Amino acid sequence: MSVLVLVLAVSAACCLGFGFVLQQNAAQQAPLSDFLSFRLLLDLMRMPRWLGGLGLMVAGMVLGAVALGKGEISLVEPLLATNLLFALAFSRLRTGQSLGRQGWAGLLLLAGGVSAFLVAGEPRAGTAVADPLRHWLIIGAVVGVALILTAYAKRSRLSWGPVLLATAAGLLYGIQDALTRVSGTRFGDGGLTELFTGWQPYGVLACGITGLVLVQSAFETAPLRMSLPALTAAEPLAGILCGVGFLGDRLRTDTGALAWEAAGLAAVVTGIVLLGMHPAMPCGATRAEPPARDLQRR
Repeated sequence: MSVLVLVLAVSAACCLGFGFVLQQNAAQQAPLSDFLSFRLLLDLMRMPRWLGGLGLMVAGMVLGAVALGKGEISLVEPLLATNLLFALAFSRLRTGQSLGRQGWAGLLLLAGGVSAFLVAGEPRAGTAVADPLRHWLIIGAVVGVALILTAYAKRSRLSWGPVLLATAAGLLYGIQDALTRVSGTRFGDGGLTELFTGWQPYGVLACGITGLVLVQSAFETAPLRMSLPALTAAEPLAGILCGVGFLGDRLRTDTGALAWEAAGLAAVVTGIVLLGMHPAMPCGATRAEPPARDLQRR
C-alpha cells in the first residue's frame, strides 16, 4: 500500500467528516419547502457555516480524486469511509460526550473491517474493461437503485426518508468516484481534449450535483446520526462494485480471502452504524411533518 495514497485518502476523509457536520448543522435550518429541490442549495449558499462545510467537502473530494488517480478504487474507498470517525471526533468536541462502549466498538469494527478487507483482498490494478455495455449495465443498475430509493423517500420524508436519500446519495458518490478515476486516466492519456470529449467528466458533475441535493435534503430533515451512516456505508460499496466491475481492480478470490473480505465489509457497515447512532452525533432540531394542505400547495 502506497503511503502517499494512504495519507491522501485519510486527509480526504478528515475534510469530508468535518464538512458533513457543518453542512448538516446549517441544512437543518433550511425551510422544508426546499425538500429535494435545487432551491435548497440556493438557500444554503446564504449560510456561511454551510459554505465552510461545502469548502471542506470539496477539498475532501479533490484529495480523494488525487488518491483515486494514484491508487485502486477498491483500496481508496474503504479508507474514505473513515470520514465518520472524524465527524464523530468533531461532534464529540462540541458535545463533550465520551465514546463509551458503543463508540469504541464502532471504532474498532470500522478500523478492523477496513484493515481486514485491505489485507485479505490485496487490491491491485488490472486492465480496465473496454466493453462500454458493461460500464452502462453496472452504472445503470446503481443509478436505478438510487432512483427507487429517492422515490420511496418522497413518501416517508421525516421517517425513513433521510436514510433512503443518504443511501441514494452514497451510491451516486460511489459512481462519481469511479468516473473521477476514469476521467483522470483520460486526462493523463490526452490532456484536456481527451478529457472533455468523453462523457465521464459530465457524469462526475451530474452525480456530484444530484448527490449534493439528495444529501442536503437528508441533512435538512433528520439528525446526522440518521443520514451520515447510510451515506458513508453506501459510497464504498458502490465504488468497489464499479472498481471490480469495469475499472479492472483485482482482489484475491480464493475462499479464505473472499470470506475475510465479506467479513471486513460487514464489520465496516456495522461499525459505521454504531458510530453514526452514537450520542455524540448531533441530534439536530425535530422537524414536524407539514400539514397535508401545505404539501398539496407545493
